[in-house]
Amino acid sequence: MTRFLYLVRHGEQLDAEHGLPDGPLSPRGRRQAQLVAERLGGVPFDEAWYSPLTRAAETAAIIAEKMPALEPEESALLFDCVPSGPEQDTPSVYDGFFGGVTEAQIEAGAAQMADATAEFLGAGNGAHHQLLITHNFVIAWFVREVLEAPEWRWLTLNQANCGLTVLMQRPGRPWSVVTHNDLAHLPAELRTGLPEPYPI
Repeated sequence: MTRFLYLVRHGEQLDAEHGLPDGPLSPRGRRQAQLVAERLGGVPFDEAWYSPLTRAAETAAIIAEKMPALEPEESALLFDCVPSGPEQDTPSVYDGFFGGVTEAQIEAGAAQMADATAEFLGAGNGAHHQLLITHNFVIAWFVREVLEAPEWRWLTLNQANCGLTVLMQRPGRPWSVVTHNDLAHLPAELRTGLPEPYPI
C-alpha cells in the first residue's frame, strides 16, 4: 500500500525576531496552525508526531483540536537541529552559518536525523498516513534525503510557517516528493518564515 508522510513546519513563534530559541505561537502562528489543520482534515492519519519544542507542541495541539480522533505524540527525533556540517563541496557562502554552530551540535544533529529518517522513511514502518510537525531544517533534511541530494543541499531548502510538504512511497518504489512547502491554505498575510524577499 502507498505510504504518505506529511511534514508541517510549526506556526510562527511569538517574538522570534528577538532571537529567542523557543516560545509559544504568536496570534498569527495560531491562525496558521488552524488553517493547516483544516487543509489536512480529510486525511486518514494513522499517527502524528511532533517536536517537543513549545512552538511545535502548540501547533500539534491546535491541529488535534480540529481532528478529535488524532492523538499526536512527542518525538525527540523531530527536535530542531543542524543535520550536517560543511562538506568539501559546500559553497563558501554558508561559512558564516556554520561559524555559529559547534561540532557537538553538528554531531548530535546528524545522529538524530539518521535515526529520524530510519524511523519515518524506513521499510519497517507500517503506517500509511503519518503527520510530522517539526522544524525548517528537519523538513529540509527529509526532502534532501528523499531526493538523494548532496548533504549540504538541505541548506538551500526553506519551509514557511505551517507550510505543507508531502512525501510518497508506492510499493516497490523509492520515496518521491509530491509537494514541497505548499501554502495554498494560507492567505498572503499569513505566509511567514521564509527568507525575505520572497514571492507571494
